[in-house]
Parts: sequence; C-alpha cells; structure tokens
Amino acid sequence: MRVEHRTGRRLAASVFWGLGAGLVMAGVAFASEAGGHGGISPEKMKDFIWRSVNFMVFAAILIKLLAKPAKNFFAKRSQDIAQTLEDLEAQKAAAVQALREAEARLTLVDAEREKIIQQYMAEGELEKAKIVAKAEMVAARIKEMASMTIQQETKKAAQDLKQEVVDLATQLAEDLIKEKVTYADQQQLVEEYLKKVVQAH
Repeated sequence: MRVEHRTGRRLAASVFWGLGAGLVMAGVAFASEAGGHGGISPEKMKDFIWRSVNFMVFAAILIKLLAKPAKNFFAKRSQDIAQTLEDLEAQKAAAVQALREAEARLTLVDAEREKIIQQYMAEGELEKAKIVAKAEMVAARIKEMASMTIQQETKKAAQDLKQEVVDLATQLAEDLIKEKVTYADQQQLVEEYLKKVVQAH
C-alpha cells in the first residue's frame, strides 16, 4: 500500500514539474520570439508569470484532488479485473468438473444400459425355454390323447365287428335250425328242457 502511495506521489510530482518546465520553456520561447520583434514589456512578462504560477497552482491542486480518486479508480479496476479473472478461472474449473461428472454419468448410463440389455436377453432366453417346454408338454399330451383315442376307437371297432360277427352267426344258426329242425325235433327239445328244469328244482 505504501509503495502504491509513493508511486502516486511521484507520478503527481512528475506531472507537476513537467507542466512547470513546459510553461517556463514556453515563456522563454515566447519572450525570445517577442524579443525578435521589438521585445516584450515587463507588464506582459509579469502577467505571463502570474498566469503561469496560477496555472501551476491550479494544476497542482487538480492533480492533488484527482490523484487519490484516479489511484483508487485504477486500483479498483485492477481488483475488478483480477476478480473477473478469478471468476473466469472458477467458472472454467466448474465447467471442467461438470464435464467430468457428465462423462462419468454417461459411463454409468452405458454400463446400466448394457446391464439392462443383458438382463432382458437372459429373461428372453428363459421365457423362450419355458415356451418350448410348455409346447413340448402340450405336444406330448396331444400325442398321448391321440394314442388313447386311437386305442379306444380300435377297441370299439373290434367290439362292433365282433358283435356284428356274433349277430350274423346267430342269424345264420337260426336260419339253419329253422331249415333243418322238424316239428318232432322241436317237441323233443321242449320236453328235454322241461325235464332239466324239473330236475333242477
């Protein structure tokens, strides 16, 4: 802080003495130029000196008044620039951190997506196995029922055929009996049947 204060004072002094030297040189040049054309009056020279002194006093007061605000302005400006740079660095660091976090989240999302895909594939294979097993079970049941139906139909057909043969044989036997048995034979059969019934009771 003291270094900045000394620098400001040196700057103000340099400006003040520079203005003074400039005015003196201008006065000398003006006097020499006027001297070449007949000289300058003492009143004008005195007036010029007073004006120069007034100007230097006014400039010194102005520099004194403006030195601190100017120094504060430039110090504030430097602080603002430094703060802006710090803010930009902080924003840059935050952006880099956010980018890293986003990349990490994307990596996690990719891993989760791959995990979900694998899980669905495994579930699909399991469901496929269940469907195949159920289809095989249904096919086996249908085959068993078809076999039972064929057996039942075959048995029924055999029974129907057997009954038809029995009926046909009975009919043929009755027809033969009717043709060859006489009335006497019929009477003899009735008597024998009656005897058997009597003996049985």
